[in-house]
Amino acid sequence: MVKVLMFGWEFPPMNSGGLGTACYGITKSLAEKGVEVLFVMPQRPGDAVNDEEMRIIGVNTTVKIRKVDSMLAAYMTSESYKKALKGNASSIYGPTLFQEVKRFAEEAKKIAKEEDFDIIHAHDWMTYEAGLNAKKISKKPLVVHVHATELDRTGGNAVHQYVYDLERKGMTLADKVITVSNYTKNLVQKHYAIPKEKIEVVHNAVEINNNIAASKLTKKDKVVLFLGRITLQKGPDYFVKAAKRVLELDPDIKFIVAGHGDMEPKIIEEVAAQGIGDRVLFAGFLQGADIDKAYQLASLYVLPSVSEPFGITPLESLKNGTPVLVSRDSGVTEVLRNCLKVDFWDVDDMANKMYAALHYPALHEELKNNGVEEVKRITWGKSASKLLNIYQRVIAKT
Repeated sequence: MVKVLMFGWEFPPMNSGGLGTACYGITKSLAEKGVEVLFVMPQRPGDAVNDEEMRIIGVNTTVKIRKVDSMLAAYMTSESYKKALKGNASSIYGPTLFQEVKRFAEEAKKIAKEEDFDIIHAHDWMTYEAGLNAKKISKKPLVVHVHATELDRTGGNAVHQYVYDLERKGMTLADKVITVSNYTKNLVQKHYAIPKEKIEVVHNAVEINNNIAASKLTKKDKVVLFLGRITLQKGPDYFVKAAKRVLELDPDIKFIVAGHGDMEPKIIEEVAAQGIGDRVLFAGFLQGADIDKAYQLASLYVLPSVSEPFGITPLESLKNGTPVLVSRDSGVTEVLRNCLKVDFWDVDDMANKMYAALHYPALHEELKNNGVEEVKRITWGKSASKLLNIYQRVIAKT
């Protein structure tokens, strides 16, 4: 039986994006295959989950959760960390985001001494240093899992050197690098100088319920949905530009923007400037069942990302029976065929495909029905099998 010490920075129900969804799917499926997972993550003041909790995540499966008192949170920036820190009087936390990352990594040394494990698995840059510290203390192998890079998050502009250097250090010193797509594998090879032999691709997936697409809401309006972080990486500005063009052809279509992010004020202003404020609804950050309801309400889901290592949301949309239009710069296109694809910058093409999906019933039904069947085959069980095989090979070499 393989025992894994896993470092992450979000896990349901305390999650705000795709990484938490991926960590849940991975750990649940690994546990179902008999792998023992100890998942270590930050616990901010006020979090309901206690340290060292055993969480049931499936029939006869458990994942041990160990919380570290820390102010770190998902998708945090230096600015958002400072704001979070202002509301807490404790002096134990690092004065900057990067010093808090180091403090979290120091805690990893203690955990590595106390726990029994065969391999270390670290998700994304905030946990790479923790993984490296655990490797140093335990002499056990380390795999780092690249869900996104600094180049994805910034679109290649204004890359933070500290984050980039930490990413490169983690990938260089790890025993194996896992990427969520070939798209990301190529980026890691080119921009981080990691040999291709060291990198293995494990695509993300989606958890399918037995009632897939069964609760489709009845709707009269044609609705186009953007659901995700409202950041440069996700391309919300291109979505709004395309919406303007579609509304010139059909003013009765409605657009929903669901999520939060640093570009939200700018996007709201752009919608107002374009004169389409009465046709674009900002729904805010959605969680739990509200996410499925949003997909079910929509006639089409659009992921116009500038750079998307994978993109789980199109799979979530399809499992709810809603067709998708995705950017070609998305790793999900490597596993998903039954979708419309577009270059994120080609606003005219995006608008034309939005319009076609909404106004040609045969196209809409074909995308929907074929997509639902295809997504059933993209499972976390397959991803977990690949991970377990990687673990076994890495362990055997050390």
